[in-house]
Amino acid sequence: MRVWFNGSLLDDPGQAVIGVTDHGFTVGDGVFESIKTLDGEPFALTRHLERLAASAAGLGLDEPDLDLVRRGVGEVLEGVSDPLGRLRITLTAGAAPMGSGRGDGPATLVVAYGALARAAASTAVVTVPWTRNEHAATAGLKTTSYADNVIALAHAQAHGATEAIFANTAGNLCEGTGTNVFYVVDGELRTPSLATGCLAGVTRALVLEWCGAIEVDEPLADVVEQMSEAFLVSTTRDVQAIHRWGDRDLPNPGPVTSWCAEQWAAHEPENMDP
Repeated sequence: MRVWFNGSLLDDPGQAVIGVTDHGFTVGDGVFESIKTLDGEPFALTRHLERLAASAAGLGLDEPDLDLVRRGVGEVLEGVSDPLGRLRITLTAGAAPMGSGRGDGPATLVVAYGALARAAASTAVVTVPWTRNEHAATAGLKTTSYADNVIALAHAQAHGATEAIFANTAGNLCEGTGTNVFYVVDGELRTPSLATGCLAGVTRALVLEWCGAIEVDEPLADVVEQMSEAFLVSTTRDVQAIHRWGDRDLPNPGPVTSWCAEQWAAHEPENMDP
């Protein structure tokens, strides 16, 4: 693992550097991005940095210095040649009083890297009993406040799945803990719209561009009943077939899922920063 903290690479990535009053540590007041690397080169870095800035603005943080972030990425990845890896860029509000109010100190910026194993070709998911609030102040932002996701993912793993699927407060299909969802009904590829409160995933956007899909808001229960196949997309999963959703088995993979995976595999090598 390699870690760059506030402008410098750390000799010991495990050393304590985050202050105990950092608002990201005390109340989760921060944003982040996870970025796939291929042979030491980040994929879709510009899109991820644009979303980092948008999430920071949505949270009310100062605009990050993206040139500085790019410098951190370059220094962390210098000499890295792993076939597959993951960068995590984290930006927090920095030191603050022990409470919800922010301080006036500088932000904390961390870039970390580690090698990554390839995701399985398919997976199982479960619907969880908790909802995403599409009207929340943080809806659609990639913040470090991940407790809901931790609880939901533990629930999924206890039921033999690797991902938990949320409805929103209207009962419509929203997203997974770290994924967007695509599914097929009557031969038509669909995915929840951003109005559901789901994250505007970078992989989601590229699948929409490369494969096309209808963005719709539909009751999650209806989707599970009517779909003929489905798949997850994310930075670390790419296009991953869903072979079981709760108690329902699905094609592994279905024809549309296979085609989308082929499109992804064909387009990804063409441009590392699409």
